[in-house]
Amino acid sequence: MSRPLLEIKDVTAGYGRISVLHDVSIDVRLGEIVALIGANGAGKTTTMMTIFGRPRATRGRIIFDGEDITDLPTHEIALLRIVQAPEGRRIFPRMTVMENLQMGSIIADDPAVFDEDLEKVCTLFPVLKKRRDQRGGTLSGGEQQMLAIARALMGRPKLLLLDEPSLGLAPLIVKQIFAVIKELNSRHGLTVFIVEQNAYHTLKLADRGYVMVNGRITLSGTGKELLERKDVQAAYLEGGGEGALREGASP
Repeated sequence: MSRPLLEIKDVTAGYGRISVLHDVSIDVRLGEIVALIGANGAGKTTTMMTIFGRPRATRGRIIFDGEDITDLPTHEIALLRIVQAPEGRRIFPRMTVMENLQMGSIIADDPAVFDEDLEKVCTLFPVLKKRRDQRGGTLSGGEQQMLAIARALMGRPKLLLLDEPSLGLAPLIVKQIFAVIKELNSRHGLTVFIVEQNAYHTLKLADRGYVMVNGRITLSGTGKELLERKDVQAAYLEGGGEGALREGASP
């Protein structure tokens, strides 16, 4: 079994006096794809942002590659090559595709590999090569998501964090995005932590997964195990509510 690359240990975090996460524990092993699924507002994005210290964990620890990063400044955490493609894309809309990719490469801080990395992301997302001189804000939603992921890859991440990569996209584009994530992991060995509402595609892709309800981890297992659970199917694959996933739910 590979070693943990990321360990979130009994973390509580929130905004002001409001706690959003409650004693959350998640580990992501080197070379894995790990999924965190849950309904909108469950605390998934807060979990991901807490890794970067925004917000700070008020309890618990976050360990990356053996180093305690709980209290590190956000920019120092990024320099460890934890790279995120955030929810809602958040590309630079007035910059061209090429300028967005150049911004992503700042984290890698190695001009000698820029052309190699650029060729890699343009092979993964050929449309970006065609759009290289086009402003990011004029791209379609799917193209913007491809750009957000490509920009993150230009930072040569040790750990890639993906926050709702399928949100608002057409089914065909979703299929393309998930195929690229699988390729990055299987062919390039990239470790991925993905937060998603799209449970079916995500758990099919993931080595392991966690289910979050109201800021708490209620279930965990392999992607296959979670897909086969009746309560997960009812809550996330059949349009049902999440009541079946409260703590203590049976398979």
